[in-house]
Amino acid sequence: MKKIKDFAWPLIGLVALVVSGYLLYSELKGISLAEVENSLRAIPHHNYAMALLSTVVAYAALAWYDRIALLHLGVRHISWLFVSVCSFTTYALSHNIGASVFSGALVRYRAYSAKGLTAPQVAVLVALCSFTFGLGTMLLGGLVLTISPELLTRLEGKLPAALTNPTTARVVGLVLLGFVALYVVGSLLRLKPLTIRSFKLEYPRPNIMGRQLIAAPLELLGAAGIIYFALPDAGNPGFLVVLAVFLASFSAALASHSPGGLGVFEIIFLTAMPEVPKVDVLAALLVFRLLYLLIPFALSIVTVLLYERANLAKAFRRNAKPDPVLPAPPVSKA
Repeated sequence: MKKIKDFAWPLIGLVALVVSGYLLYSELKGISLAEVENSLRAIPHHNYAMALLSTVVAYAALAWYDRIALLHLGVRHISWLFVSVCSFTTYALSHNIGASVFSGALVRYRAYSAKGLTAPQVAVLVALCSFTFGLGTMLLGGLVLTISPELLTRLEGKLPAALTNPTTARVVGLVLLGFVALYVVGSLLRLKPLTIRSFKLEYPRPNIMGRQLIAAPLELLGAAGIIYFALPDAGNPGFLVVLAVFLASFSAALASHSPGGLGVFEIIFLTAMPEVPKVDVLAALLVFRLLYLLIPFALSIVTVLLYERANLAKAFRRNAKPDPVLPAPPVSKA
């Protein structure tokens, strides 16, 4: 069974990549590279600057995830700089590689164990960061579906009809907000852990919970802002629509286990934004992948290489030190 599980998720990711790739090809086969280039050139410079600023906001919030988890563990001796670099590297790698929980755990363990954290502490840190992201998705998703439940009608034909029904969508939104409210109340009242079969929810202290409710939406708003600012003004459906589509597409991309959500992310965006020319949507998604995925991925690889090079140099220096010469014992006179 363990071997089957080892192959299951990569296989699911491969299937999702192939299927979404085929659908994406069908959507874009009439678009030339010259059209995409013209669309990228048409994005104003100040919009590129705003998209870059949105990227910084998103990754700063991701670094806050780690800091919040460390505060929950009572760890305060690790500097903000180290946490920020570790978080940036972790998410840049996991967003591109896929299976973010597992790849993120490996990178974090390598970094935080050097700062004295144990394996169980790193496991709690990874779990809390993942839960913080999920909490933000539920909070924003619940608000969007409750305020504008008709947004899911944009995905008619791609989702089951029951989910694209506005009434059902609003019910789903209220359920999501109810879960968030339960978490908030549990933290404020310091309730015992909530256990559902093998799932165990530990309620953190209110000051930790409050930080989670700010950091997680901030990260998602920043990431969605990259695409919003890269879209043209003409036909732009507004930030709320872009945010809703982003939440749906990014969640589907993570669930697909496709590397970087490639194909899955794009096909949902292209389907859900019919009022914007496909070439302009594609250009905005390319800007997103460049700023949020590819450039951070390249920087993270350099960071990992420099970190491991420094550790290797330390190991060589330790091994190169000669053994200390002990003084000869005194010779006693007969």
